[in-house]
Amino acid sequence: MTGQKNDYGKRSHYQSDNPGNGGVKRRNPEDERESNAIGPEDTVYRYLCHNRKIGSIIGRGGDIVKQLRSETQAKIRINETVLGSEERVVIIYSSSEETNGFGENDDLVSPALDALFKVHDRIIAEEPVAEDQFDIQPVTVRMLVPADQIGCVIGKGGQVVQNIRNETRAQIRILSNEHLPRCALTSDELLQISGDAIVVRKALFQLACRLHDNPSRSQHLLLSSSSNLYKTYGGYTGAVGPNSGLMGPAQEFSLRLVCPTENIGSVIGKGGVIIKQIRQESGALIKVDSSASEGDDCLITVSAKEVFQEPSPTIDAIMRLQPRCSERTEKDSGDVVLTTRLLVPSSRVGCLIGKGGAIISEMRSLTRASIRILSKEDLPKVASEDEDMVQITGDTNVASSALVQVTTRLRANVFDTSGHASSSGRYDSEFDGYGSYGGSQIGGSSYGAYGVYTGRMKP
Repeated sequence: MTGQKNDYGKRSHYQSDNPGNGGVKRRNPEDERESNAIGPEDTVYRYLCHNRKIGSIIGRGGDIVKQLRSETQAKIRINETVLGSEERVVIIYSSSEETNGFGENDDLVSPALDALFKVHDRIIAEEPVAEDQFDIQPVTVRMLVPADQIGCVIGKGGQVVQNIRNETRAQIRILSNEHLPRCALTSDELLQISGDAIVVRKALFQLACRLHDNPSRSQHLLLSSSSNLYKTYGGYTGAVGPNSGLMGPAQEFSLRLVCPTENIGSVIGKGGVIIKQIRQESGALIKVDSSASEGDDCLITVSAKEVFQEPSPTIDAIMRLQPRCSERTEKDSGDVVLTTRLLVPSSRVGCLIGKGGAIISEMRSLTRASIRILSKEDLPKVASEDEDMVQITGDTNVASSALVQVTTRLRANVFDTSGHASSSGRYDSEFDGYGSYGGSQIGGSSYGAYGVYTGRMKP
């Protein structure tokens, strides 16, 4: 598989720290979550399986999927059915280390790639047999690929995908966003391979090799985003959590962004067109308080009456506003770096820090962003005496992921202190549906899942 590597986000040589299960007994849920986590260098595939065929890979009592996991040593996770979707997402992942024999020559591949084809073969075996023995039955495979990873499949000017088409004679398409199934995240691209079974298998192998060699930068967030059932509300993809049947009372949740005065035109738009659209699409109240501006900053307050188990209009609006109200700098490489500033009541900032700084360290590790709680002397003049400022810095993807982490924890804390958050009375990132944000950005570009903004910002 090493011959498949190219210069697009090439993975570094990586040795997984997590060996196979090897009969080791898991001691507690924290160890289990850690051992099941997707690492930044892991190989990850998300294969779409039609609901009517899902039994072919689950089996009675889960016996087939257990056998596949045992045979390949890959982790295989089958997401719940999403209302309105005819397909379910099968997440297959493992260390990138190539340990499994594959094909006639017993070439070494990663456990995930081995498992991908075992899943694929079982699903294809469920295809109806053609009545005429000489009639070749077409096969279609669909996979979800993060937007920041699809480039390795397409190549410069589409050269890579065209070469694979020529070599395999398969029809390979990256379908437009309107074809995304409801079980997809809005940062996903839909990769579709069609042809006879042999042709599709050859193309799938070449594409899987490229995805193996070029992991997504946001794949470590996939499980926390896909562990829930998704529902769409005002363009915000949230999750129906474990207590979603117990709707608590509505409560106001608000956030305050510090915006450079020079960015206000980008937030409001000509004749207020941008801010009106964000209000309409998010369902949140957005107030730009230019009267409170001191020096180079002004305040943007976003609020809504919310129910904890429902997606948050406030966070929806905040994510749409982030690229418009953040300070922007550019690296020598041309990459844009965002600095987002959020004012937080001093009484709530502890939920972002944690005991001994555990929570803020975890958020930094998860997102790779710089997340700082500024000292009082560094607060902007627009801040109140009883507020602290959270400052998030990173490239566009990183800053967006970090903002989702921060705002969802603040929201959980607000509802937790009022007794409406959850039966456990605490914030648990495993059930954080807001780690998967999606929606339409002005002008047709889009926010990606996990709080990653993938579209282009209008001037």
